[in-house]
Amino acid sequence: MKHLYKLTPKGMKRGLRVKPAMTVLPLQVLGGYLAFICFALLFTSCIGKEKHFLTDETYRNQVHAQFEKRKTEAANRSKVLFSVFEDDKLNTERREALEFLYAYMPLCDLADYDSEFFLQQIDASFLARDYFSWGKDIPEIIFRHFVLVYRVNNEYLDTARIAFFNELKDRVKNLSMYDAALEVNHWCHEKVTYRGTDSRTSAPLALVRTSWGRCGEESTFTAAALRAVGIPARQCYTPRWVHTDDNHAWVEVWIDGEWHYLGACEPEPELDMAWFTGPAKRAMMVHTNVFGWYTGPEEKNLDMPLYAKINLLQNYAETRAVKVQVVDENNQPVEGATVQFKVYNYAELYPISVNTTGKDGRTSILSGMGDLMIWAHKNDSYGYKKSEPGDEMTIVRLDRKPGAVYEESFVMNVPAEQTVKAAPADKIAVNALRLAAEDSIRNAYMQTFVQEEQGRRLAEQNQLNPDEAGKYLSLSQGNWQEISNFIIKEKMNPRLLPFLATLSAKDLRDTPAEYLSDHLQGDKTLQIKDGTPENLIVPYILSPRIDAELIQPWRQYFQQQFGEEEMTAARNRVGHIIDYIKNNIRINDDENYYNCRITPRGVYELQIADRPSRNIFFVAGCRSFGIPARIEPATSKPQYFENGRWTDAIFEPEESANANLPKGRLIVQNTISNVVKPGYYSHYTLAYFKDGDFQTLDFENNPAVAEFPCSLDLDEGYYRLMTGGRANDGSVSVHTQYFTLKAGKSQTLSIRLPEPEGKLFVKGIVDMNTIVALENNTKSTLKELSKGKGLALCLLDPGKEPSKHILQDFPAVKQAFDEWGGGVLLMVPDDKINGFDASVFKGLPENAVWGIDKQRNLLQAVTGALQLTGFNDNFPLTIYLSRNGGILFSSAGYRIGTGEEVLVVIGKEN
Repeated sequence: MKHLYKLTPKGMKRGLRVKPAMTVLPLQVLGGYLAFICFALLFTSCIGKEKHFLTDETYRNQVHAQFEKRKTEAANRSKVLFSVFEDDKLNTERREALEFLYAYMPLCDLADYDSEFFLQQIDASFLARDYFSWGKDIPEIIFRHFVLVYRVNNEYLDTARIAFFNELKDRVKNLSMYDAALEVNHWCHEKVTYRGTDSRTSAPLALVRTSWGRCGEESTFTAAALRAVGIPARQCYTPRWVHTDDNHAWVEVWIDGEWHYLGACEPEPELDMAWFTGPAKRAMMVHTNVFGWYTGPEEKNLDMPLYAKINLLQNYAETRAVKVQVVDENNQPVEGATVQFKVYNYAELYPISVNTTGKDGRTSILSGMGDLMIWAHKNDSYGYKKSEPGDEMTIVRLDRKPGAVYEESFVMNVPAEQTVKAAPADKIAVNALRLAAEDSIRNAYMQTFVQEEQGRRLAEQNQLNPDEAGKYLSLSQGNWQEISNFIIKEKMNPRLLPFLATLSAKDLRDTPAEYLSDHLQGDKTLQIKDGTPENLIVPYILSPRIDAELIQPWRQYFQQQFGEEEMTAARNRVGHIIDYIKNNIRINDDENYYNCRITPRGVYELQIADRPSRNIFFVAGCRSFGIPARIEPATSKPQYFENGRWTDAIFEPEESANANLPKGRLIVQNTISNVVKPGYYSHYTLAYFKDGDFQTLDFENNPAVAEFPCSLDLDEGYYRLMTGGRANDGSVSVHTQYFTLKAGKSQTLSIRLPEPEGKLFVKGIVDMNTIVALENNTKSTLKELSKGKGLALCLLDPGKEPSKHILQDFPAVKQAFDEWGGGVLLMVPDDKINGFDASVFKGLPENAVWGIDKQRNLLQAVTGALQLTGFNDNFPLTIYLSRNGGILFSSAGYRIGTGEEVLVVIGKEN
């Protein structure tokens, strides 16, 4: 198969350091890239020099004034950013477009890229505008914010716009704008499919090389592809669902004057059609960030000098105005109080919007038809109250102070489920054939990845542990050649395999060998701080993985910039690094608004950073000088190891109150039914009080909470333990415990999962003598598959994300299903089977079997029993059947934790 990209994105900067974040391309694509540059240069040299990009003079003057402010702010990178304005070839249109980008871009882009990169983006957008017929009809405001802008969200940047234009231009140039948008999404599906991964958002070219990513990456990639062909696009995002745990991101496209939605890398026959149409009707918030000073018609949740956060919920769901007034203990309005509109998700209260009250103590947002917890605070006074549909005004009194010990319970209700109209059957059938063909294209490319057995052989050839080295080569997937080169180069280093173990799977998929060598080669000459235990050297000195940032080569650069004398001083007193940061790095948390971390080198050059990027810079500096350092995983505090313990780094006076606190011990016991083992972020969370709110501690996948009772050594302070149980309709019964943990003391709390109201009842009957066809060309009855206990039945569309979610959830509950011993049947309708490979789904229960639902006979039986007249392919459809065929549980569509919910029903039945 012809596939675009073979190697990994190569960093970010020209001139002073490495190239802009782009992929090294094969020769045929490089030829297209060079042709693009020539075409773009010819194009820009022919357009009128006095043509304005910003035609409104008032707007143009505002942009220029903001640009002048940013020039002053980014003076430390003036040469690589702004010297281009001295070039006579920079005509008026390009100049104004570049001023617009510089005026409003986030700090990470001012710090990590240069003028050549941004001019490439401008020229590419102008070329697309003039190449495609629809370009002339796009209004200036739409083009400015949703085509020109090179960034979609918090992805790391590359030259995808150029590569995508070259591959897509002939494919879509003769189509209507509507059909072109659909076709671009089919192209995206050829390249990328859904699979869950970590929170760092890969650059679009890196995602193509991997061929899969989470929904935030798919939507970033798809929006970038649409913009590459001049179609306005934006990523839409529900920060949290309320009817189920999780969130989702998708894409909106502007077509002939209207915005439409589509599922990224999940093509449908028409726009405004996707598996998430139903869930979106139950959303409480859908929003997107808009780069720059935006004057569009949408409601703004947030209007900042550099960007706006616009509320798109009315495009999807019934809405209500949530009005809030904050008063003090004397019922007087409180001006300047922070108000958070929170939903329950992942066992915590998560803010979907944050506002500030005016002089009358009031604020409001537009939200959905479910419950919100309104949390308000000013200084250390806080209060909270639930807002329900029908409430005219929610009054929150700031009458609480940290330290009170109490418990409370409440129910968070969610918007009701709604039916969704399905596409015509003939269009679905034609689209299904295209999807199968696209799957085969992508699968053929993925077959070029090194498989585990091949990785083992490569490892053996280089005298390395075949199990470990083979695993890393297999995980590197489309980046396997880079990881192979790195392993071969460093094979004599005894710390090679422990070093690779510190990297994430995504690091292995998108990091060049030379970047990794920058860090591991330092092992040969680096002087380690005295007293450092051996087991800390690899993970906390040599490893480049700090938080959730893109790995870059900063170690040797810092060593060269600071010199041996400075490094020795830092090893003798870590405060030397802290003092440098306090004196040289200015904090600005407002202007890095996409929350894409600035690289350590970018912080050093720009000398401005948001706090998370500052903390990463501190850790990188320490590790470059041989000092163990980390971002503490639960609290995100920057720490260094000294005198046998981890010490918090303090950069600002106000941080002292929460730094290096004495510890208390919290023992958490489990009182939940043995059928479901409580999981962190699934059933419960711990949060500590700071700055007027409770901040959730991040213990996800932490061994400390893997077994019960678990013991946690925590900073003394005020805490909240929250547990929740979700009912079939999505509502949640919540129980909270507020307590104070004292230094040197031990305290025991129990997880008590509230029972959602309602009892089990038989929703319908399925004949257990029904015969089904299994994947191995055998047949069985439902009764036989139930093993005399019961049957969990999932009817799936394995090509769509919701069905993949439930399959990926099974490993977490596999043990419980195995101990139960009943049956698990995974059925795929025969019209959804094309290109499906069941072997990719690992960790399924021992009794799980795959079957083919011919002519949807079983699906029709189940939907008939449940009286689901409007099912409309809302897969997955999951039911639990008792031994007698009674349906005791049912769930249709996108939902997280379904396996656990089935286990709860099994426990109640038994």
